[in-house]
Amino acid sequence: MTVLAVDDEAPALDELAFLLRAQPEVREIRTASDATTALRLLRDGGIDAVFLDINMPGLDGLELAGVLANFATPPPVVFVTAHEDRAVAAFDLGAVDYLLKPLREERLAESVRRVVELRARAQTPSPERDTGEVIPVELGGVTTLVPRSQVQWVEADGDYARLHTATGSHLVRIPISSLENRWADAGFLRVHRSYLVSLPLVTGIRTVGTGVLVCLRPNGDDPPVELPVSRRHARTLKDRLVRAPRQTWTSR
Repeated sequence: MTVLAVDDEAPALDELAFLLRAQPEVREIRTASDATTALRLLRDGGIDAVFLDINMPGLDGLELAGVLANFATPPPVVFVTAHEDRAVAAFDLGAVDYLLKPLREERLAESVRRVVELRARAQTPSPERDTGEVIPVELGGVTTLVPRSQVQWVEADGDYARLHTATGSHLVRIPISSLENRWADAGFLRVHRSYLVSLPLVTGIRTVGTGVLVCLRPNGDDPPVELPVSRRHARTLKDRLVRAPRQTWTSR
């Protein structure tokens, strides 16, 4: 795999290139100290992934990633930065991962592995859209992989999202709006500004006073989950449940 490393600070770029060369999946490293050089190298072809700083003169890393998103075949992008507060914007642009400086070799290796897996899935022909997405959740230096198929509903938590599964909940640095778009074809529907639900688990809807609740299948002996439905989402939810029976979604 050929990787392009981009950073305007020479010591940081040298360190990133050094650590990437130590990864067995990386065959070649190309480097750029600004977005203009990076774009020239990308347009020359042969780049399989980009590891990209954010704060750079001229086009910054987020702006460069926005340009790459318009490529016919955008390369996977991993952001490498000292700033925690740009993660939401990075994942909105489709980032594969978001690494914080100073870099840890094991964390970089995990990012490379994700890129390799993403490229392998993209190169594997499939008659149907892949519905087996796995969401990496990092907590205390440990990365847990949560299959989308285990997610029952999603709750907005500021600029984060909390994934609720049968075994617990997981906080991820992805806005709920991004998951709404990415998971629409997999049977997830936004029912409220704070909630996204898996349609196969919906057992019904009920009216309480002037409000509407959506009911989800319980886990074992747990009580059913009931979530509020906003007025503007209520009609869409009812239409989807009537027009597309739950068996249709479970067959995806």
